[in-house]
Amino acid sequence: MLRRLLAVLLLGLAPLASSAFTLTDTQGKTHRLADYRGKWVLVNFWATWCPPCLEEMPDLQKLHETRKDLVVIGIAMDWRDPEYVKKFADDLFVTFPIVLGNPQIAGQIGQVQGLPTTYLYDPEGRLAAYNVGALTRAAVESYIARKSAPAKK
Repeated sequence: MLRRLLAVLLLGLAPLASSAFTLTDTQGKTHRLADYRGKWVLVNFWATWCPPCLEEMPDLQKLHETRKDLVVIGIAMDWRDPEYVKKFADDLFVTFPIVLGNPQIAGQIGQVQGLPTTYLYDPEGRLAAYNVGALTRAAVESYIARKSAPAKK
């Protein structure tokens, strides 16, 4: 009984993550997780004032440019002026979709305990990984390679 209760409590502490979302980017395009079946989907919460967020932007952009099996979606949190966010992303040469985030948008995906926060969904649309803190291109590619490799017998 104690083990079961402990398991329930631990599950309650895990970040809640949805297996479905609908997001509209700054260009007016709608992105649904279901639309990307067969691809990995990386959803990254960031802010213009966040140094680790800015450090990882070039790697996220490279992933967007080079991996046809991966969709990158950035969600700008804690913004005041949409035009500032658009210009900021343009100045960083970001070409992946940017969504103007808020608590309701974040709630579709999961908890944002700090910035940056990243959710990675597998090609079947299931949550595969969650990370708080900066990511590197190499770490994402290594993770995808491990999870995509055929199981050894």
